[in-house]
Amino acid sequence: MTTKAPFGSGQAPRPVKVPVEDTRHGITRTDEYAWMRAENWQEVFRDPARLAADIRAHLEEENAYQAQLMSDTAGLREALFSEMKGRIKEDDSSVPMKDGPFAYGSSYRMGGQQPRYFRKPAQGGDEEILLDGDHEAEGKPYFQLGGIDHSSDHKRLLWAYDDKGSEFYTLRVRDLATGAELADSIESTGGGGTWASDNNGFFYTLLDDNHRPSKVFFHQLDDDTANDRLIYEETDPGFFMSVGGTRRNDWIMISISDHETSEYRILNAADPLGTPLLVAAREAGIQYDLEEGGDIFFVLTNEGGARDFKIMTAPVSDPVRANWTELVPHQPGRLILSIMGFRDYLVRLERLDGLPRIVVHERATGEEHAIAFDEEAYSLGMAGSYEYDTDVLRFSYSSMTTPAQVFDYDMRTRQRTLLKTQEVPSGHDADAYVTRRLMATAPDGEAVPVSLLYRRDTPLDGTAPCLLYGYGSYGITIPASFNTNCLSLVDRGFVYAIAHVRGGKDKGYSWYDDGKRAHKQNTFRDFIAVARHLVDEGYTSHDRIVAQGGSAGGMLMGAIANMAPEAFGAIIAEVPFVDVLNTMLDASLPLTPPEWPEWGNPIASEEDYRTIAAYSPYDNVGAFDYPPILALAGLTDPRVTYWEPAKWVARLRDTKSGDNPVLFKINMDSGHAGASGRFSRLEEIAYTYSFALKATGKADVKPAT
Repeated sequence: MTTKAPFGSGQAPRPVKVPVEDTRHGITRTDEYAWMRAENWQEVFRDPARLAADIRAHLEEENAYQAQLMSDTAGLREALFSEMKGRIKEDDSSVPMKDGPFAYGSSYRMGGQQPRYFRKPAQGGDEEILLDGDHEAEGKPYFQLGGIDHSSDHKRLLWAYDDKGSEFYTLRVRDLATGAELADSIESTGGGGTWASDNNGFFYTLLDDNHRPSKVFFHQLDDDTANDRLIYEETDPGFFMSVGGTRRNDWIMISISDHETSEYRILNAADPLGTPLLVAAREAGIQYDLEEGGDIFFVLTNEGGARDFKIMTAPVSDPVRANWTELVPHQPGRLILSIMGFRDYLVRLERLDGLPRIVVHERATGEEHAIAFDEEAYSLGMAGSYEYDTDVLRFSYSSMTTPAQVFDYDMRTRQRTLLKTQEVPSGHDADAYVTRRLMATAPDGEAVPVSLLYRRDTPLDGTAPCLLYGYGSYGITIPASFNTNCLSLVDRGFVYAIAHVRGGKDKGYSWYDDGKRAHKQNTFRDFIAVARHLVDEGYTSHDRIVAQGGSAGGMLMGAIANMAPEAFGAIIAEVPFVDVLNTMLDASLPLTPPEWPEWGNPIASEEDYRTIAAYSPYDNVGAFDYPPILALAGLTDPRVTYWEPAKWVARLRDTKSGDNPVLFKINMDSGHAGASGRFSRLEEIAYTYSFALKATGKADVKPAT
């Protein structure tokens, strides 16, 4: 690095080394920090107090060190939090969605951390609070609501919560007439359930000790949970599983999938004790999703070489694959993301030329029309519906400069009705900002999209700091949507950038394929290419770029730190998946077998082992002059376990050259999503932003107004 970041001095933790050798495929590696992985990690997820004393002491020492180096940002963090909170309408409410005689929605009270769920008469009337998240969270250091589903007779509420951060959800049933909880309470579920058609029982997934949803059960109300009937058990630990219903309340759908293969088993919702029907047996690389359509199912699938997906139909009487008929053919470059069926329409969300659009297909005539917008970059999503027999579709729209808008769209008349525009109480002048879509050239010649947001008065002469965000895994597309939080950086002169790197589906399914397994290095090279392009175009300079990513995006941060430390002024890695090789070698961890299609199976394949070993951040730490690095984690995180960033930070400090600090902040009361509660989450964002400002020497800059 050419400049030293303005961090104070302090004694960084230097944990003991206990070398452990591991030999696979004739290759021996040594892990000196393997001891940080608690042997009783399953118990720790359920009860954090069970963490071994030596590991807890080390994590607390890390927290003390980062607090010391960041102590001078206390006032800045308070100012950032105040700004971000000021952009939130504290007593905000969703637009209620109609379901028969009622309309259901969610809201917050002034100062409230958790949402409340309510309903009101569909024809107008007073709100009735069905569930108060603030009340349920009282006295708990962590609380997160899961799935919430009212019964079709509107008499009961099925809801779930997690009070550890480990994503073991407890299911409860509430009588909506009295507000009382029924005796039906089930622990260690996947976070939700779905009602049988008679509303006298519900289906749910149960997590095993390794945090995998391996079984679907049916629970009859007022019966002992010991009598719950096993509907289906998935014996392959490499597959995720969930259970859901349909808006017509006629089918229960068990979805089984990994990242490239899927399978459905369906059950008549009126026959909860029946045997699920297999629709199409899993076949490696073949994906399909089912959507209701009355006497047919709509099938979104890639079978037959439809890389960007096509839509088929199947008769509900016999929906096996042999009976599928093509409705919307495959069109290369047009990625169909999701579908939604109505009595008279089929609606699809697709991505064409890098931008989303909604297409309405009239079932009787086959006529189609699209809903699209004109900005360079924007986010568009279908908000769904409780009702099947309706002409109204709800969707949302935003861009990096346009606050979120919610519309009801009449599919018959093609009229859109604006129901709500996101309020920014402290004020927002969209004309003060510019959003751009750029293309950076990757080393292999691919054009990598970049979404930008900056103030119109920001000098574009290389002096502006830049926060560059990236993810690039699992086919997830990071939308160019409105984000009130990042305005605290943008108003201080930052350019806010999103690198739409390979591994997402920003440019179609091939963009995903070209960023996974043997092609994973493309993700990292794309991100570095974006950073260099922003410098070449005068938006920023390398020592002013703060790279940020979380989870698999945190792995991206670890990789680019090793590959091009000179290209960045600082790096923020949130819950970073940085110990990729060790985790993919540990089949007991919750997500390892289901993740093999994404990363490869280094247990079975030497080629996969060598591919992962070549980029796994923990295994490639070197004697480099790294920029300042901030890692964040949660103790009870079942997705990226706490010991991954803990080990990575320790090895970085022990191996790197230069004096730039490596900070590690771990939330001892939360998991993958960080602190629970909307304001607690803002405090965490204020912390990361204060690090970005401090690392770029902008901690004293006041926001423009």
